[in-house]
Amino acid sequence: MVKKMYYTVELTNHYDQEKGRLTFFESRRDIPFEIKRIYYINSVPQGAIRGHHAHKNLKQMLFCPFGKIRIVLDDGKMKHSVLLDTPTRGLVIGDGIWRTMEFLTDNAVLCVAASDYYDENDYIRDYNEFINYVESGYWKR
Repeated sequence: MVKKMYYTVELTNHYDQEKGRLTFFESRRDIPFEIKRIYYINSVPQGAIRGHHAHKNLKQMLFCPFGKIRIVLDDGKMKHSVLLDTPTRGLVIGDGIWRTMEFLTDNAVLCVAASDYYDENDYIRDYNEFINYVESGYWKR
C-alpha cells in the first residue's frame, strides 16, 4: 500500500469587503494530525532556497500568507513542485519527503504547522541518507 505523502488543501476562508479575509484550518478536520508546533520563516531574500531535508515521522502543513514560494517535493523516485502563492492554499506533507523551498519574492512568509515538537533526530539532512531511507521501504511501516 502506498500512502498519500503530500497534497494541497484549500483553506476555509470568509471574505468581507469591509473587514477583509479570515482564513483558518483546524487539527484533525482540515489536516490529518494534531498540531504541536507552529513556526514561520520570513525576511528571506528573493531567490534563496531553504529546506534540503526530510523527516522520518513529522507531518507538516505549509502555507504562504504573503508572497510566493515554490516547494519542491521529492519522494526518492519523482520530484514535484507546488507553488504557494495564495494564503488560502495549504500543502500537507507526510513523513519521508525531501523538500526544498525557493522564495520567489522578497519577504515572502512561510508558515508551518507541525505534528510534533522539534526533534533533531527526526531530520534527514543528507540526500544520500534519504535515498537509503527510501530504499529501505520506510512507507511500509
